[in-house]
Amino acid sequence: MKRILLSVFGVLAVAMALLSPAYAQTKGKVYYLVPTLLDEFQTGSVSALETFLKQVGYEMQTLNADNKTDVQQSQMNDVIALKPAAIILAAVDFNALKPSIEAAMAAGIPVVEFDRQITSTPSAFTSVAGTVEIGYIAAEQAQKLLTAKHGSVKGKVLQILGDPGDPYTLDIQKGFDEKMAAFPDVKIISVPAMAWAADAAGTIANDQLVANPDIDLIFSHAAHLSVAVVASLEAAGKAPGDIMLMSSNGAPVGLDLIRKGWLNVEVEQPLYAQAAAVAAFMDKIVAKAEIAPGEYDIIGLTGTVTTEAWGPNIKLPGAAIDKSNVDDAKFWGNLKPPTDTVKSIE
Repeated sequence: MKRILLSVFGVLAVAMALLSPAYAQTKGKVYYLVPTLLDEFQTGSVSALETFLKQVGYEMQTLNADNKTDVQQSQMNDVIALKPAAIILAAVDFNALKPSIEAAMAAGIPVVEFDRQITSTPSAFTSVAGTVEIGYIAAEQAQKLLTAKHGSVKGKVLQILGDPGDPYTLDIQKGFDEKMAAFPDVKIISVPAMAWAADAAGTIANDQLVANPDIDLIFSHAAHLSVAVVASLEAAGKAPGDIMLMSSNGAPVGLDLIRKGWLNVEVEQPLYAQAAAVAAFMDKIVAKAEIAPGEYDIIGLTGTVTTEAWGPNIKLPGAAIDKSNVDDAKFWGNLKPPTDTVKSIE
């Protein structure tokens, strides 16, 4: 009799688990192939994606490629064999992962491109920052800073790019230069920091200040480059405020430089919104349903979906961070877990 009762209770326990909300909300497993976990943006992307996907009913597992293309290719092959609900990919190498993306899509597994846009082959969905728009915001901030110093938009700007083979930095430059072109009294000197090397940025700043001691503003395309620029300025005997500084991506080191008085503006890359967009559209992605172009509210930001040759693509706008809002928890550089709740797009 005791064994019978235990068996009945066991069946009831399983039935209750099957009917529980937590179980009912499990829609499948999603794999996130992250390129590296060596910087805060990548570790932040893991926690944000995991949090938001859980809210809409998906389990996520992360595989780290340690910035090795062959490792990520092997991971893609392994994951395809597991037939997950979807694969989220932040590619180590844009071109090398194309065959893997095509293999997954051919197997009926939707591939989502996160942060690193791949245009050479169709994917199920792409979520990226509006990088040209980041350039626009940076230009608006530069205009304000130059006006505050000179009474009008004029002066000399040193623009330190990242690697010239990276579309991220090229798009930011495109947006920045486009908006600054209306001001002929501004001279822009643009120099790339190859491979996004911080020491290269420090050398560029040092050399250009020798050749152009009247530089008013230095705009670096990533916060870690600004760290090296500040070190170069300090070595040259400069103090915070002697030369205006801006950078883009919103990393913690950039926010710290604002608090220390070195950096005037950091233009954030909207990490949390990019992750929330993936979660918001995941039901449609998994169901292979149409994702209509248009504007969507993504945790308070307006994301724009367009239909491109490579599939549905959402761009999320950045935001300017300065001393007035630097401690706002909504900026990923403050490393506070997102508290927003994502709902699936109907």
